[in-house]
Amino acid sequence: MAKTVKELQFKVLIEQDEDGMYLASVPELPACYTQGKTLEEARERIKEAIELVLESDRDLKEEKLKSPLSSPHFFGIEEITIRSYA
Repeated sequence: MAKTVKELQFKVLIEQDEDGMYLASVPELPACYTQGKTLEEARERIKEAIELVLESDRDLKEEKLKSPLSSPHFFGIEEITIRSYA
């Protein structure tokens, strides 16, 4: 029996830290994060991290297969300023 290939989409958050490293995480997958010296390295590593998380959690994988589009929906990034009194 042939297996069906299904594409799964994930939103990936990529930030650059103060040392220049790229940090990548997937908000909808618990404990799914990695880093890389370059943006491309971070992208490749987060793909590997996603695959590992899905392999280790069959229930999560089955749930994602039922709804393959990324979730939650991304709205944007905002900077919020607050005042802090010492």
